[in-house]
Amino acid sequence: MIDDRLKSGDFTERDEPYRLFAEWLEDAGQSEPNDPNAVALATVDADGMPNVRMVLLKGFDERGFVFYTNFESAKGREILGARKAAMCFHWKSLRRQVRVRGPVEQVSDEEADAYYASRPRGSRIGAWASKQSRPLESRFALEKAVAEYTARYAIGAIPRPDHWSGFRILPQTIEFWHDRPFRLHDRVVFSRSADGGWQTKRLYP
Repeated sequence: MIDDRLKSGDFTERDEPYRLFAEWLEDAGQSEPNDPNAVALATVDADGMPNVRMVLLKGFDERGFVFYTNFESAKGREILGARKAAMCFHWKSLRRQVRVRGPVEQVSDEEADAYYASRPRGSRIGAWASKQSRPLESRFALEKAVAEYTARYAIGAIPRPDHWSGFRILPQTIEFWHDRPFRLHDRVVFSRSADGGWQTKRLYP
């Protein structure tokens, strides 16, 4: 069992952190009542002040962890400025946590277009109507903007806004935490080595 290996720290394969994450995410899909892919995303602003909010993970593979947003939002501006971010998944029902840290890249236009096209029509309209993170004078102003874009794109495809796309965190470290009795938890960190592989170490809980 991979959790038994987490106890022992016996990991050797290059892709092992992604395989372990995939298994934990699948487990969370069976036990979490809502949004097992929800994750706290931490960024830093131009003054060095940290900022955190919940987003939804929309994909991952050996390249990294992907989410989508308005690039003109606070998190979009902060990531474009610092080009680094961190994530923390916490699945309370499983008593497990995963932390990810690393530089950030923008996904390709093809990736962004494909995901945008898969969203419900109302969500695609919302990407045009919402000036995310900026002051909103009234709820009516938002509803008016939604109505305007709904009329504009009443027929046919809704193009992806230039300011809406995705980011990929390229993990330099991935830490797995599993609750154990008496707070003697298991913590294993995978760190990128110079050759692109992974090194592992255990941490005190």
